[in-house]
Amino acid sequence: MQRVVAVIQARMTSTRLPGKVLVDIGGSPALEHMLARVRKATSIDHVVVATTANATDDPVVALCERLGVETFRGDEHDVLGRFVGVVDRTGARVVVRLTADCPMIDPALIDQTFALFDTDSYDYTSNANVRSFPDGLDCEVFSADALRRADEEARHPFLREHVTPFIRGSHPQYGAGGFRVGNLLAPADFGFVRWTLDTPADLARIRELIALLPAGYTWMQALSAAMRAPHLLGITQPAPSSAIQARP
Repeated sequence: MQRVVAVIQARMTSTRLPGKVLVDIGGSPALEHMLARVRKATSIDHVVVATTANATDDPVVALCERLGVETFRGDEHDVLGRFVGVVDRTGARVVVRLTADCPMIDPALIDQTFALFDTDSYDYTSNANVRSFPDGLDCEVFSADALRRADEEARHPFLREHVTPFIRGSHPQYGAGGFRVGNLLAPADFGFVRWTLDTPADLARIRELIALLPAGYTWMQALSAAMRAPHLLGITQPAPSSAIQARP
């Protein structure tokens, strides 16, 4: 039985950046770059890439086979069902949910989000439910029991496609489970920084930023480099006045 299983949801059919999960970043596909980082998280026992049963996602499976990473294929729109399928197969007790549009995910943040969950105070923890870390470092941790209850009770298509709103209680108009939710917060508000991979502009920015960083970089090293070249912050909203400023 695998106690803590990281599930990375990935598909090729992005609207704004088709095939984004396999675009080249620093000489390797984005998903490969991400997997190398996820595998360094000490809290994770096993990693599964959850993709669709569509032929368009065969290249995702081929990459994972080359890298020795397990895959699970399911319905394109019932992503919640896909996650339950992974739990059924692996016997996971705890799920770490990650998405392939976060190639810069920091393994230390995964471990910190899990550590908050592991205090036994919460059914769900995240570093993105309340945005303070840069967008693109998102991690969610929740119990397999919470996931199974969501699968049983969440019927609205929105809840099925986005996996955790029922657990988080973020859209009560569609249903909410009343779970205990914990939020991991950054030392300052960096929620205005955008490192998610969703558009061609995001890809160009991430490629340029990663080229400046050492192997095994941390998110703080990335932030330091980006603050010396502010266009690499990809600012999505005005930076708060309390944000750390780069020296002239």
